[in-house]
Amino acid sequence: MAQEEARKEATGDFVGIDPTGKNPEEIELEWFENHYKGDVPQLTVRAVIMGMFLGGFMSLSNLYIGLKTGWGLGVAITACILSYSLGALLQKLRVLRGNLSIMENNCMQATASSAGYSTGGTMVSAIAALLMIEGHHLNFWVLFFWTIFLAMLGVVMTIPMKRQMINVEQLKFPSGVAGAETLRSLYAEGEAAKKKARSLFYAMFAGMGVAFVRDNGFSWYPEALRLPSYFQFMNDKIKILGHTLHEWTLDWENSAIMIAAGALIGIRTAWSMMLGGIVNFGLLAPWMYANGSIVTNAKGLLGYRQIVDWSLWIGASLMVTSGLLTFAFSWRTIGRAFSGLKDIFGGPKGPVNPRIEAMDKVEIPGTWFVIGMLVAGLGCVSLEIVAFSINWWMGILSVVLTFFLAIVACRATGETDITPIGAMGKITQLMYGILAPASGVPGGAAAAMKINLMTAGVTAGAAGSSADLLTVLKTGYLLGANPRKQFIAQFLGIFAGALVIVPAFYLLVPTADILGGDKFPAPAAQVWKGVAELLSQGLAVLSTTKRWGLVIGGFIGIILAILDKVVPAKYRKYYPSAMGLGLAFVIPFWNTFSMFVGAFIVWILEKKSPKWAEAYVIPIASGVIAGESLMGVGLNLATINPNEILTAIKGGAAATPQPAAILPTPDVTAILPTPTPMP
Repeated sequence: MAQEEARKEATGDFVGIDPTGKNPEEIELEWFENHYKGDVPQLTVRAVIMGMFLGGFMSLSNLYIGLKTGWGLGVAITACILSYSLGALLQKLRVLRGNLSIMENNCMQATASSAGYSTGGTMVSAIAALLMIEGHHLNFWVLFFWTIFLAMLGVVMTIPMKRQMINVEQLKFPSGVAGAETLRSLYAEGEAAKKKARSLFYAMFAGMGVAFVRDNGFSWYPEALRLPSYFQFMNDKIKILGHTLHEWTLDWENSAIMIAAGALIGIRTAWSMMLGGIVNFGLLAPWMYANGSIVTNAKGLLGYRQIVDWSLWIGASLMVTSGLLTFAFSWRTIGRAFSGLKDIFGGPKGPVNPRIEAMDKVEIPGTWFVIGMLVAGLGCVSLEIVAFSINWWMGILSVVLTFFLAIVACRATGETDITPIGAMGKITQLMYGILAPASGVPGGAAAAMKINLMTAGVTAGAAGSSADLLTVLKTGYLLGANPRKQFIAQFLGIFAGALVIVPAFYLLVPTADILGGDKFPAPAAQVWKGVAELLSQGLAVLSTTKRWGLVIGGFIGIILAILDKVVPAKYRKYYPSAMGLGLAFVIPFWNTFSMFVGAFIVWILEKKSPKWAEAYVIPIASGVIAGESLMGVGLNLATINPNEILTAIKGGAAATPQPAAILPTPDVTAILPTPTPMP
């Protein structure tokens, strides 16, 4: 009976409301009276626990792949499949009386998404960049509460946006729609769901196997069965300027995770990366080494770190100029975001309609926004002052600026499914490059870089969290779920994610020298670090070839952004993606090569077996990524020296944070004429 009810509940095909000719109240009431499922069980203890468990584990996967590639992967859909399968198993084992209902699973994915995605973005960008600059970790509790307050800030910022963007304007939020369709298919088509789940689990075990035979350091494991980290092509026979192909990163990494990641990014981005990788590591890097712009390390060896120290500037400027110009081209979206502020905050006019009053009881109340902003905002600003020596007015400004940028980022997510976190962060970095240059703050360049990174970290962390919750709320809207209960589920996931990801960051990265190397290239952190260095010290600190790289990369980024604006979508496959091309300059070639292979395989499958590819590519790729990254995390934890762990967790204790120096309120008229250049 319960199964039949679940099937009936899942068969609805509500895809939204046509807002044409209707006022906001009519649109909202149509959903509430015709599609809202009422007070069915949703926010249950087992749903929250399942979400915390799955989200916590997937936060490890996201941290691992984020340090590898700089990317974060949405976890909601994967969590839905895993939860459905795990619930069915626990039901058979009689641990649960029945599987989670579709509404419980909806709340579960809100908790899992928050734990697995919202808490980790700043860890692989601003925090990792700060670690690379300062050479030591932050104090454990500083990082723990910083992570919580940032995610909390982003979650509460969505409250005034939800009804305007989802209820009234009916923005698409494509990943939210995909989440709703996944849940419907899981409950309406049991056999298809089982096949998808099995494919995900098989792929997960395969990924775990690859990581285990390659990375385990156990003395009992036979060496003959060990998989080398790299398959080095004729390494002893072919050399470029006296250095092996491996030193130029021109070989194959024995990892399935990058192939799986390539399967998800699409062929255009992949071939763009391949083009950029060949140009950078095959042509430009040898040329720059020959003229002395790239130098070996103290042991006379060449490697990824030495090459990317030069090539970073081309890739960073290409991605930044393209991202910011693309953002500027979205001026209509920006205008709608800010012109909608009145509607977002405007309350009902005239007598309260009892039908609307009933609907308001299931929506997220505005009082939660006020209380949440006070707690999260004050928490962020307090940590900025005490832990990062940022002046109070700069801290407050970072929170205020973040709210407006989060509105734009969330609208972009709703319209395109792309959250421009990088561009939002760069806008904040540019703002603080103007407000707090090295010459204008006590502590000079080091203090300016910290201010630049951590204020931008507020924007990136909160904007990502906001967009994530709105995507989840879109799923719930289509399923007829209670948004207030979804909000609580998302909020609870923050703490589960922080409890897992903060200790894991210290364990995976016990010392700063791990970042920027072969193991964890940390490309996002490299870009953030490079921009902070540039904006705090100026172009004078860079060599001539690096400055030319900035100019050329920036110019290419501008050209590609303009092409994306004027060229019809069907022709864009014929020229490179700016993000793909730029990223190839900040990750090793072996990663680029693997990702291209994955994308190429999927491209062929989509041509030969489109239905199979549509059904199984995402579960299989997600399973491989989850399996190899989780095994990689586990093996890393198993081989870390306990003394390194204690040193990492204590981290910033040796460098006691100094309170912010008292800075005068800025004279805007004096600041504006001399802006700091943007990379």
